[in-house]
Amino acid sequence: QVQLVESGGGLVQAGGSLRLSCAASGIIFSITTVGWYRQAPGKQRELVADMTSGGRTNYRDSVKGRFTISRDNVKNTVYLQMNSLKPEDTAVYYCNVSPFPTQWGQGTQVTVSS
Repeated sequence: QVQLVESGGGLVQAGGSLRLSCAASGIIFSITTVGWYRQAPGKQRELVADMTSGGRTNYRDSVKGRFTISRDNVKNTVYLQMNSLKPEDTAVYYCNVSPFPTQWGQGTQVTVSS
């Protein structure tokens, strides 16, 4: 059974930084492309960034240059470093397999105040 536990969210002022973590189990993490998704109120969930097992990364345009995805295959953990945060980054952030996500965890709330 897949388990994904996100943490690290919070309330931050615009321009601030947060680092999200996601501990994964129930998947062969080391060979899996994993990603961070987010869902803002009233909007569809969207892929923010993902990273292949080989380290290739992909970012949506709105976060390029501000967010960095990384992974630790020993700890089965994926991270999202978020810098220069903007109010439009406010959302619940989830990690999951990419591009075909499985069951979702509870996510972690990120709120950016202006």
